[in-house]
Amino acid sequence: MKRYSAFAIAKQACQQHSGWEKAWRSPVAKSEYDVVIVGAGGHGLATAYYLARNFGITNVAVIEKGWLGGGNTGRNTTIIRSNYLQDESAAIYEKARGLYETLSQDLNYNIMFSPRGVMMLAQTEHELRGFKRTAHANAIQGVKTKMLTPHQVKKKVPIMEINGPRYPVLGALWQARGGTARHDAVAWGYARAASDMGVDIIQQTEVTGIDQAHGVITGVQTSRGAVKCKKLAIVVAGHSGLLAEMAGFRLPIESVSLQAMVTEPVKPCLDVVVMANTVHGYMSQSDKGELVIGGGADGYNNYTQRGSFHHIEETVRALVETFPIISRLKMLRQWGGIVDMTGDRSPIIGKTPLEGCFINCGWGTGGFKSIPGSGWAMAETVAKGIPGDLAAPFGMDRFADGRFVDESVAAGVAH
Repeated sequence: MKRYSAFAIAKQACQQHSGWEKAWRSPVAKSEYDVVIVGAGGHGLATAYYLARNFGITNVAVIEKGWLGGGNTGRNTTIIRSNYLQDESAAIYEKARGLYETLSQDLNYNIMFSPRGVMMLAQTEHELRGFKRTAHANAIQGVKTKMLTPHQVKKKVPIMEINGPRYPVLGALWQARGGTARHDAVAWGYARAASDMGVDIIQQTEVTGIDQAHGVITGVQTSRGAVKCKKLAIVVAGHSGLLAEMAGFRLPIESVSLQAMVTEPVKPCLDVVVMANTVHGYMSQSDKGELVIGGGADGYNNYTQRGSFHHIEETVRALVETFPIISRLKMLRQWGGIVDMTGDRSPIIGKTPLEGCFINCGWGTGGFKSIPGSGWAMAETVAKGIPGDLAAPFGMDRFADGRFVDESVAAGVAH
């Protein structure tokens, strides 16, 4: 694989950009692999990359029923943060945030990481106390955050109305090294680097069955034939329950649609990420000038990837009070992603009842920000056969043992 560089761009410019090679290979699946990963989203590709880089396991296939990064990886609002209350959550999200810092250099691919800062507004007294608690917890965890006063909030975001009648801003939890990245580029970068190390990325191939013998994984059935494997990693986000059913076990998750939208492009007016949990809306501005707006998950189980009118109304009517400037903007597009929710709103990473089969799911609405940490932890789990320190708290057995990592209660929102 040729390295990308300023020199390479200049050279290709002189050749009308006719000499660029394909970013990753598109091979035909072999009959057998050491590891098969189902799902070529950010988490699956990161798992493949860290299996190859950290453990030298390159006889790996990543099988995707659609196109690479076409699921939740391409349907999120790109927010990256690690200011979680529970120690276990803070550890894996901070690992991810730290890896994001140098990911462009590590992958030799510009993921457009922008540590512009993430601001989580406190708009009730209860929320203000909760964020102060989180700030103290973050200090103990080594995650750098601090509380802002309303005056400091207004100074960072001049377009914000902090004295709203229903939703006044009483303060904010600020993480300066949080921010955003280009969601597609994260998937493309991991795919390119993993492919260069020998990983096969098989697109447009659906897994239709999981083969086992005496409780041990032996391979998968696909729309293009059978593929044998010694280990299987299921990393398919909202469709995790369907794959688990094929493998013969059930997961404590439910799948719902999470919706978002972008406005028409405007001149730069917002250079941080703002999250308003009380009204369940969050917003940032893309490099193209669009305001990226996210809201809550649907209140009912579904597998739709389309938006709905009630979420436009619920999300925007509250944000307009805090950001009056957006009231006349036109919506450019809207979409939904299928997220899988656990009861404690924390992920599942680890072994399954089927020997040799591992699963990574349940990230809910926090999937994009966790991609590097998730891939790192999952690769270690698959390579060693047991979860490492990052993944250990998130095993499926915690629901039977009552060892919840309860972020829904801690944060009041899973974003």
